[in-house]
Formats: sequence, C-alpha cells, structure tokens
Amino acid sequence: MKRILKYILLTVSLIILWAVIIFFGTLNGWWHQPITEQSGSEAYINAVKEELNENFVGNFALALIKGGVIEHEEFHTEGKPVNRNTVFQVASLSKWVSAFGIMKLVEEGKLDLDAPVSKYLTRWQLPTSNFNNEEVTVRRLLSHTAGLTDGLGYSGFEPGVQTQPIEESLTKASDADEGISGAVQVGIEPGTEFKYSGGGYTLLQLLVEEVSRQSFASFMKESIFEPLNMVHSSYTWEDSSSLKLAEFYNYDGTEATHYRYTSLAATSLYTSLNDLEVFFQVFLKGNDNEPIGRNVLKPETLKMMREPHGRTMGIDIWGLGTILYATTDNDDFIIGHDGKSTPPINTAVRLNPQTGNGIIILETGNPILATKLASEWVFWKTGKVDLTLFTMLKDNMVSTIGKGWLAIIISTITIGIVGYRRRKA
Repeated sequence: MKRILKYILLTVSLIILWAVIIFFGTLNGWWHQPITEQSGSEAYINAVKEELNENFVGNFALALIKGGVIEHEEFHTEGKPVNRNTVFQVASLSKWVSAFGIMKLVEEGKLDLDAPVSKYLTRWQLPTSNFNNEEVTVRRLLSHTAGLTDGLGYSGFEPGVQTQPIEESLTKASDADEGISGAVQVGIEPGTEFKYSGGGYTLLQLLVEEVSRQSFASFMKESIFEPLNMVHSSYTWEDSSSLKLAEFYNYDGTEATHYRYTSLAATSLYTSLNDLEVFFQVFLKGNDNEPIGRNVLKPETLKMMREPHGRTMGIDIWGLGTILYATTDNDDFIIGHDGKSTPPINTAVRLNPQTGNGIIILETGNPILATKLASEWVFWKTGKVDLTLFTMLKDNMVSTIGKGWLAIIISTITIGIVGYRRRKA
C-alpha cells in the first residue's frame, strides 16, 4: 500500500509540475517563434504581406509607429482602394475611445468614478438583482468588473431596419449575438471579478447622454473628435456622408452587409487610420512640447486609465477602458484595444507609452488577422506574449498539458507494473 501511495504522490506531483511548466512557458513565449527573426520594420512588413497572401482580407490598413512617429503605412484591398483617410467601422475598439470621452466627464466633475450609476440615470435602471446594484459604478463598468452578465456581443441591424431604442436594448437587446440573453443585469457581486460586458458600455452610453444632455455621438464629436482634429471619426454613419467607407466582406470573399447599432459606445465607432494615429499620439508627449492628453485629458487621467482593475488567472488585463496587453520595462503596460464582429471586422491597436512604439491595424473580411498581427508585433518587439496571443496559444497549451498528463499516468502505471513483476519474480 505504501508503494502505491508513493506512485500516486509521484504522479500527482509530476502532473502539477508539468502543468506549471507548460503554463508559464506559454505565458513567457518559450516555444513561440517571432513572426520574423530580423529586427527592422521592413522585415515585419514582409511577414505581414505573406499573411495577406495566405489569408483572405477584403480591406486592410496598417500603421507602424516608432517613438511616436509614423514609420510605415501599408494598405491592401480586394475592391475599391483604401488609404489613410478611408473610414472603417472598428467594432469593440470603440470602447477604448468611448472610455476616453467618459473620462472627460470625470475630469469636468460631472461624473464620479465611484458613485452608483443609478445616481445619474432617469431613463432606465438596472433590474433588481440578488446583489447590491448600488455597487455598480462608472469605474467598474469601464473595467468590466461591475458584475454584469449580459455577455454582449451585438450583431447589429440591417439597412432599413430601425435600430432599437437604448432603453429597450438595455432591457433585452434584440440584436444580441446568437446564444446570448441580451439582458443587462447584475449576476455577479460587483467588484469581485472580471467579466466582459458589451452591455456595460451601452449603459455608459446612456449615462453620457443623461449627464451631458446630448446624444452620445454629438458629445463625442464636440468634446473629443473636434478638439483632437479627428475629422474622419463619428459614432454614426450617414449614407450621404462625403467620407469614404471601407467595403465590408464576408470571410469567403463575398460582399457583406453594413450593420448599424444601438450600442454606439460599445461597437459603432467609424474612424480612419489617420485619426487613430492622432489618437495614438495623444498618449505621448508631442512635438513642440505638446502635452500628453493634448489639453483634452490630463496626463494623470491617461495614466489612471491604464492602472490595473480587471484580473484573470492572477494577471492584470484591464484598466479603465483599455486592455493591458503586456508589462513594459518601467512597470507600465502596453495598452490599446481590439475589435471583432460579424461579418468579419477585426481591428487592433498596441501602444507602448514608455517607448512611443506601436501598431494600428484596421481590416474587413478576416475575423482574427488584425489581432494576430498586432500581438505578433508585441512579441517581435518585446519578446513578451500579450493577452490576445496567449489566448491564441491557449488551445495548444491545454492540448500539450493533456498529452503530458496522459504520458505521465501511463509511464507511472507501467513502471509500477514492471516493479511489481520484478518483486514477484
């Protein structure tokens, strides 16, 4: 019996050790190869072109930034040409820019980050829950830690279909992704864990309208886009607009529908590569001593936005509206946001505030390429696996752990049987 217990203890110890090694090895990129072994931007762009040749992409716009300066731009299209001023719908990347606008209201003293959101709402309130709804705050909505369990995910409305009023959408979004309830409600104790919530940003959208007494799109235009000279950015799109909109494609190369959204703050920003380059540079000190924030937000506010609030598996992953992709050498974070929707729109920004280096990618027609290339850029530049690259590597990690466990169990059983037979011989 003692011998059996020793084998069991050995097996359990090896299983735990194997899982820890594979987890931390994946997290630290021990077995991951960079997209290119060369260090220059030309080598990275060549690797990007190879990916474009191997995967369908309808429209594609990329900017590489070094020290806050645009180093390279790259464009690709299957239809009408796109350039730095072509407007893309950017899906959940919208949330990062929306958070910037919300922090403007915080700076102006019109919103308190830690006050219950119910304090500001008159048109709609969170439904009664098993938890204290008064603990749902702006800070927690921005960081996806408010305990909302909607899981949204918006599919949008086809042309000619009236978008849902925001109050009705919050009660039950009729354009919720398949398999999602679409009801914005508190299902987890606020402040206890991170859970991504598109509905939380729709609630913030309503909050902005209540406090500013403007439509969300008008507030963002007047308070953020116009002061920053982001002339190709809007949360609504009119067919009569003089701006050029990138064509939408399905993954099979067919033209796709242009959907509209009630959930503007969560998923409906229209913007261009040029405007996102402007937004990127707002987080850095500019030429002629232009201040961080460009006098729209204070530097300390932008620093606050990347302080950790949301964690998963013990890792800091979310600030106030921004994803924390990887740590930097000065204990800061590479920040930004990704966007992904159906039909395929995929967008990604990575910004290193320490170096001023970064990447912006906007594309249609491929569900994951922008995220993949942006995360590969982080690994290529820093040797660190960022949040989304880790997610991409996770399935292989789980498979490797499972195969190792199986090998350990079979090996220890075999050793035990062989040892038993020798003792009996």
